[in-house]
Amino acid sequence: MSNSGKSFLLLYKSGSEQGSCALNNIGELADKSNIYAADINAVSDIHSKFGINSVPALLLFNKRQYQTVVKGCQEVSFYRGLVENSLFDAKPVSNGAKKVTVYSTPTCPWCTTLKGWLEHNNIQYTDIDVSRDQQAAYDLVRRSGQQGVPQTDINGQIVVGFDQNRLKQLLELA
Repeated sequence: MSNSGKSFLLLYKSGSEQGSCALNNIGELADKSNIYAADINAVSDIHSKFGINSVPALLLFNKRQYQTVVKGCQEVSFYRGLVENSLFDAKPVSNGAKKVTVYSTPTCPWCTTLKGWLEHNNIQYTDIDVSRDQQAAYDLVRRSGQQGVPQTDINGQIVVGFDQNRLKQLLELA
């Protein structure tokens, strides 16, 4: 992995539909950045080191430091945006920034509203489509006790629905 800038590691399982999907989609961007892939059938110890319990999972690193993960197979356009935004991201990684993950579905109007609100407030987030990632959906129900979306994980605190007051409080926007 590159010592400077961003690197990406796709963990996937050969022979699985989701794994093939993620490998093909991220593979279209292989010339854009430091993108690596590891088949968990061949390399079985990587995912446990990062607490990854479902694949495919794209791990994001900054200067060899693990930052976050995007689970499931995403569209090429999603990966492209992730890689290109990372390439031009000049802001420091931490400095008190909150780790925000949105669990959504493409047909959910409140999910779209939530993501638009986060973008309007310049909040970086990872979007996980639970309609395409059943393991993430299962994990979310286990953590929150709720099946509906949107749900937002802010540094381990779950917000169910589009509760602006709670979001502002956790993101320290108020």
